[in-house]
Amino acid sequence: MIAIYKKELRTYFNSVIGWLFLAFFLAFVGLYVYLYNFLEGFAFIGYALSSVTLIFALLVPMVTMRIIAEENRQKTDQLLLTSPVSIWKIVAGKYLALVTLIAIAIMVICIYPLLFSSFGAVNFPMSYTAIFGFFLIGCAYLAIGLFISSLTESQAFAAVMTFIVVLLTCLADGVAALIPSTPKAAWVTYSVIWVLLAVWMWRVLKNATVAVVIFSLGECALTALYLLKGPLLEGTVPTIFGAFSLLRVYNETTAGVLELRMPVYYLSIAFVFCFLTYQNIRKRRYS
Repeated sequence: MIAIYKKELRTYFNSVIGWLFLAFFLAFVGLYVYLYNFLEGFAFIGYALSSVTLIFALLVPMVTMRIIAEENRQKTDQLLLTSPVSIWKIVAGKYLALVTLIAIAIMVICIYPLLFSSFGAVNFPMSYTAIFGFFLIGCAYLAIGLFISSLTESQAFAAVMTFIVVLLTCLADGVAALIPSTPKAAWVTYSVIWVLLAVWMWRVLKNATVAVVIFSLGECALTALYLLKGPLLEGTVPTIFGAFSLLRVYNETTAGVLELRMPVYYLSIAFVFCFLTYQNIRKRRYS
C-alpha cells in the first residue's frame, strides 16, 4: 500500500496536476476569505468555506479522473491485478494519496484563523470545526470520484460524470425546491433519471440490448405506477433530491456545531464508495 501511495503522490507532484489542484483550491478559498473576512470583517472562516463548496465540483474531477481510468486504458492495471498486493491496499493507497492532496490545502487554510486573531477576537473551536467539516466533505467527494474513475477507461467520461454527480449533490437542496411536487413532474423527472441510468448501464455492461431491455421494463413500470397510482408519486422528487444533498450536514458546521454524526456521515460515504471501488476492481481481477 505504501508503494502505491508514494507512486500516486509522486505522479501528482511530478506533473502539473497536483500543483494546479493546490493552486486553484487555495486561490478560490483565499478569494472568499478576502471577501468575507477581510472586506466584510467577519472573524469566522465558516462563512467563506460554506460559500466555496462548489469548488469540489471543479477540482475533484481534476485529480480523480485519471487515477484508475488511465490505468484501465493503458492496461497497466493488469500489473496491479496480478500482483500479490491485496485489492484493499490498492484502493487505500490511491485514496490516501488523494486525501493527502486536500490535507495539504487544509493545513494552509488552518493558518487563516490565526491571522484573523491579529485583528480581533476569534472563536477557534467554531473556526476549526468548520475547517474540519470542509475537509471531511472533500474526502467524501474524492471517494466518489475514485469510484467513478474505476468504472471507465476514459478520463474525459470520468471527469464529466464526477463533475455532474458532485454538482448535483451540492445543488440538491436548491434543485429540490424548484421541482414541482405533482405526480406528472415526478414521472417526467424519474423518466429522465432512468434514461441516464440506462446510458450508464450501456457504458458499463457494453451491451446495448441489455440496457434497452432494462430501460423499457423500468419505464413501463414507472408509467403504470403514474397512471394507476399517481398520488403515490406526489412530493417524492423533492424528498429524494433533498436526501442526496451532502452539504446539509456540513452546513451545521458553519454554526460551530460538531456532532458525532457529522464525521460518521462523511466517513461512511467515503467508506461506501471505496468499498464499491474495491468491488469493481475485484470483478476485473477475477474476470
